[in-house]
Amino acid sequence: MTSGVRAIAFYLSQYHPIPENDLWWGTGFTEWTNVTRARPNFVGHYQPHLPADLGFYDLRVPETLERQAALARSYGLHGFCYYYYWFAGKRLLERPIEQMRVSGQPDFPYCLCWANENWTRRWDGKDNEILIAQNPLPMHAEALIRDLLPHFRDPRYIRVGGRPVFVVYRVGTLPDPHAMAGIWRDVCRREGIGEPYLCVAKTHDTADPNLYGFDAMVEFPPHAIRTLPVNQQLKFTNPAFSGFIYDYRLAVEDLLRRPDVPYIRHNTVMTGWDNTARRPDQANIFINTSPEFYEVWLREVIARTIELRQPEERLVFINAWNEWAEGAHLEPDQRYGHQYLQATQRALNGSPIAGSSRPLRISGFEG
Repeated sequence: MTSGVRAIAFYLSQYHPIPENDLWWGTGFTEWTNVTRARPNFVGHYQPHLPADLGFYDLRVPETLERQAALARSYGLHGFCYYYYWFAGKRLLERPIEQMRVSGQPDFPYCLCWANENWTRRWDGKDNEILIAQNPLPMHAEALIRDLLPHFRDPRYIRVGGRPVFVVYRVGTLPDPHAMAGIWRDVCRREGIGEPYLCVAKTHDTADPNLYGFDAMVEFPPHAIRTLPVNQQLKFTNPAFSGFIYDYRLAVEDLLRRPDVPYIRHNTVMTGWDNTARRPDQANIFINTSPEFYEVWLREVIARTIELRQPEERLVFINAWNEWAEGAHLEPDQRYGHQYLQATQRALNGSPIAGSSRPLRISGFEG
């Protein structure tokens, strides 16, 4: 990697059955159940997104994680950021991550993102019906960080200046984030790990991370994208559709035009976004996505990261490695194959865009 930037892809672990999902959604339910049911909402709508090389895998099989890591590494990714589902002491979907930790395989860097949202029946439109709640209390702060300590001690764990990186998805839902961050730092110091490198995800109303006692912000598109819907430009085939369609190119342009901030912000790019598989009639969908436009965005983000960040803090996140039900995946699919991975590798290496004799432009930006 000639850029010196560490590219980290968010990783979803919902590809294996668990008793809770069997109860809530039916025996054998996994994320693939939704993925295969997706249907187009308008003329030219790319659905369903179906996997290519890795197939409909089961994350209980260790070889699956090893194949994923080998694929990611071969295209220049530095590591994965696994979602960590922790509900006041109860964990869900933890088996693949814990198998990976205990076995030491795959030998591929990783960090964790606490996905601290309530689980509801939003997949069938019943957003107000809570299946399992977060309800975090100050008393839970030490229990959570102690659950994380075995990961923080893992030699594969991603660090900034020797400090283990930990991302909190919804910092605004914590009762006293500043106090919780203080407890986490204190426990880690007493355990000989040193202070963790705490990051807030840019979701909903997230502000300056210093206000919460955190070190940095991690962008999380499509959160905070401000472009207007373009529904009127499309010919709908689903008369029940009431969701919103956005232009990926305009969203990228908007994000790239925003000024820098007076705190540490780690940029994130998304391969695309289309959650039709989860919300067929109410999806948020980005059109005009492509490996080429993704590459332009990633190249610009890498250049800015090199310019603004010290070498140790040159992190770029990608949404996502395998968010198949939300149309955001670097893993090969049956339409694009390895093109998104190849685009990632070129951007990280600074090599020319394939098949292009001149720069590719998104309005005022070029690659």
